[in-house]
Amino acid sequence: MKKITLCLMASMVLYSCRDQKSDQSETVDVVLVGGGIMSVTLGNMLHELDPELSIAAYERLDAVGKESSAAWNNAGTGHSALCELNYTPELADGTIDTHKAVEINESFEVSKEFWSYLVAAKKIGPASSFINPTPHMSFVTGEANVKYLKKRYLALQKEPLFTGMEYSEDQKQIRSWIPLVMDGRDASHKVAATKIDIGTDVNYGILTQKLASNLVGSGKMKLELSHEVNDFKRNDDGTWSVFVKDLKNNKTKTIRAKFVFIGAGGATLPLLEKTHIPEAKGYGGFPVSGEWLVCNNAQIIAQHQAKVYGKASVGSPPMSVPHLDTRIINGKKELLFGPFAGFSSKFLKNGTWGDLPESFNFYNIRPMLEAGLDNVPLTKYLVEQVVLTPEERLAALREYFPKARMQDWDLRVAGQRVQVIKIDEKTKGGILQFGTEVVTASDGSVAALLGASPGASTSVSIMLKVIEKCYKKELQTPAWQLKIKQMIPSYGLKLSDDPALANAIRKHNSEQLGIIWKSIGSNP
Repeated sequence: MKKITLCLMASMVLYSCRDQKSDQSETVDVVLVGGGIMSVTLGNMLHELDPELSIAAYERLDAVGKESSAAWNNAGTGHSALCELNYTPELADGTIDTHKAVEINESFEVSKEFWSYLVAAKKIGPASSFINPTPHMSFVTGEANVKYLKKRYLALQKEPLFTGMEYSEDQKQIRSWIPLVMDGRDASHKVAATKIDIGTDVNYGILTQKLASNLVGSGKMKLELSHEVNDFKRNDDGTWSVFVKDLKNNKTKTIRAKFVFIGAGGATLPLLEKTHIPEAKGYGGFPVSGEWLVCNNAQIIAQHQAKVYGKASVGSPPMSVPHLDTRIINGKKELLFGPFAGFSSKFLKNGTWGDLPESFNFYNIRPMLEAGLDNVPLTKYLVEQVVLTPEERLAALREYFPKARMQDWDLRVAGQRVQVIKIDEKTKGGILQFGTEVVTASDGSVAALLGASPGASTSVSIMLKVIEKCYKKELQTPAWQLKIKQMIPSYGLKLSDDPALANAIRKHNSEQLGIIWKSIGSNP
């Protein structure tokens, strides 16, 4: 009996070892952690550059694009700085800094180039399922804000990429553009608005699904849903062992990868720390949640056709810039206002309350505490937002829609963002940074994306940075250079410096994507 028992135990050990060896021997060129817009964008770009690359993608939820990429979890704006006032700050000397606006505008054009390439090749589409023309507008009240908006408009008129923008302080003119915003407004109030028709509304959730389907359909990417990456180990040969848990059967397997991209939204930071690469040290995260007011009255929705952005409150994060937005979500026209910011210790909408406290470690505790002390106004703002009453939310809405009624609007939870906290190279203190940041290992074997807005809109430009850092040698080859120019004709060039090229690019993008364009140099 003892012999039989020992034999069975030996067989079980051998079987277990064989399974472990089998798992370890499964090697892929690329592992994508997370099924959002960033991961699938990078996957598609790498597949186009080298169709033979083997890719494995792991998403903890039951579908791709359900966190920050989902339509209800973001503003859906094709962020091109056409209407977002936080990208054009007024400097101490009274001038308007347009540098960030031009950079973001060019980045969105790059995204449209790649989408146009895939649509033309019939790899994703139809374009109208994920991108639709929607005028972008800025609207302000009060003498000081009107003065600022006019200066912003005049500054942007010097930038070729902003051709076609209109400016008005005439209430009658503005009423013709956005009647809901003007109806019931005091005629004595000082108001101003800008409008540009080349703006878009983008459903990044649908786009994510289409990009993922293209990769799966190519036969070169294995997509596993309800699978959570929970750890990494560096191998002696420079590859990575990626530990992946099947959330349905609670079993963990190991995948060997030559390159790992962590694009898991708020979960990126704790995963990046588990790689133990030196470049990950010192980073922290500050989570910010949000809520929308969503219109339930079809007659009101039909009267508004624009994305109308105002000025953010002092100390508020970029994702909290108030806007009254026309959206096309799953083929249906919607009207949203917000987002109202809030605080949650979760790093993902589907995360856990322990995400923030668990993210503290020896290397980031100092910068996180310093950033917290330096951003007391932000903390105060978030607390005030959390305790807003329905009446106070309605009052905020009425600044943009004076005749708004509470019964026409429902409250809906928006997405969760994690803003980057890092060590400032100049002061060596901790700072809270809005925007996105790519972190890569020195050898290019790991890359991770931290941060938030305007991420999705600039996804292609951001993933180009990943490719430039992690596939430097391959990108210098004639084959990759030829292909990347096919994918992104403006690669390596600045559209703002070449109006003729910008016109050609915008015309092609607009034809492929079914959106509006205006020739640079033409009058409104």
